[in-house]
Amino acid sequence: MLGLGDRSWPLVATCTRGLEEVLADELRALGASAVAVGRGMVSFSGGRDTVIDANLKLRSAMRVLVSLVRGQVGDRGGLYDLAASVPWEEALSEHQTFSVEVAGRARAFRDASFAARVVKDAVVDRLRRVHGARPDVDRDAPDIRLHLHLSDGASSLAVDSSGEPLSQRGYRPRGGPAPLNESLAAGILLLAGYDGTQPLIDPMCGTGTFAVEAALIATRTPPSLLREFAFERWPGHDRERHQETIRRLAHVRRDAPAPIVARDRDERAVQATRRNLKAAGMDRWAEVGPGDVRELELPWGEGGMVVMNPPYGKRVGDVKKLGGLYRKIGDALKQRAPGATAWILVGDRELAKQIGLKPARRIPLFNGPIECRLLCFELYEGARD
Repeated sequence: MLGLGDRSWPLVATCTRGLEEVLADELRALGASAVAVGRGMVSFSGGRDTVIDANLKLRSAMRVLVSLVRGQVGDRGGLYDLAASVPWEEALSEHQTFSVEVAGRARAFRDASFAARVVKDAVVDRLRRVHGARPDVDRDAPDIRLHLHLSDGASSLAVDSSGEPLSQRGYRPRGGPAPLNESLAAGILLLAGYDGTQPLIDPMCGTGTFAVEAALIATRTPPSLLREFAFERWPGHDRERHQETIRRLAHVRRDAPAPIVARDRDERAVQATRRNLKAAGMDRWAEVGPGDVRELELPWGEGGMVVMNPPYGKRVGDVKKLGGLYRKIGDALKQRAPGATAWILVGDRELAKQIGLKPARRIPLFNGPIECRLLCFELYEGARD
């Protein structure tokens, strides 16, 4: 089953809400078929190579799921039978571990943990009948991660081909105060139309997520060449073919055609950005140094793109204390970024007003649980409030 083979499978790529159309465009560029946008996900079809390419190349996706079975389930028995119909003995040995994650809603299953237990029981019972032994459940680091999507219509059961979220590119450990999700950062750049040909500056770079993702886009480097995936542990996985794909993709990159600049007033952030760029193999394509957003400077003179993710006040500081910062951001853009286009991710509407500029676009996005707006400002010489 999970060897995939050469047949076409129904697939799902999940993403941050607001990035669905960006992800759909990425999938079409990969050559995926039957691309259809949903809420926080995009469905498509493809075979083994599509699954591998999607995991390696997608910038805005969080996971790539392979749909195994779909059907109506009105009660525990229906869900059990649906899960038990899958030939798990072809995918999971008694020595491997698995987990079940649940999304969606159905009237028959108000408790997601109950639905997960039903699927777990079906998997364990089938494997016990076949192997005479049962696999263990590991919620933290399972060999096989199953995804149950509940619906009052047809519910579906899928297996996660990615493992850790695709936002974890493999070049740095997780953590730090209020980090910007890598897939979200890449999605913002793609929403902004960034392709590497425009000069770009992040004047509040933090740990350098925008700079790294911009460099990956500019050099046409697939974002996930440095990490491992769940599908590598599946039966029938062709490791040599996978490694050859990675070697081939690593050689298609180009030199970044335009400057990428990262600045921050905190020297620790500057050093963290340098470390992350080096770990990602992108340090030669971005220029990093100290700088205050209030003294924003476009090294190339005028035009280009300004992108930033200032603090929202919900996790890092108090909203009332941040009003002055947002006013200074607006002043700097008006006075020091002639001809540029600025993209700012804002998690508080009152703070957005303090920028003092009328946005040309407002795009709803979620940064984790925080509902945000990606604001686009077209800046002109002598811009006024």
